[in-house]
Amino acid sequence: MKEQSLFIAFMGESPTARVFDYLLTVRELDFCISDLADNAHIGRATLYRIWKNLIDRNILIATRTIGKAKLYKLNTADPKIRKLIEIDDMLVLEALKNKVHAKKTLKVLS
Repeated sequence: MKEQSLFIAFMGESPTARVFDYLLTVRELDFCISDLADNAHIGRATLYRIWKNLIDRNILIATRTIGKAKLYKLNTADPKIRKLIEIDDMLVLEALKNKVHAKKTLKVLS
């Protein structure tokens, strides 16, 4: 079983949290719908159920079209998305600080 990401551990296990976890991880890259479903580890039918909300709320923006595939990316210009990025970054920094602290403690005890 795959280890749970920091973001999913914080936000809870749901298809939407999985999508946001992937989007925050690849925030500067664009992707097609199939890639998003595969990499977020959710079914395409599940993604299609939440897709309209992601587009309507400007969470995702279209970037380009390659052949018949339309590519999207996380709308990092949106203030709400910037706050989510801050939360994700804060979770990563907190985890790193805890690891460093644990290593220092382990060294002292050795």
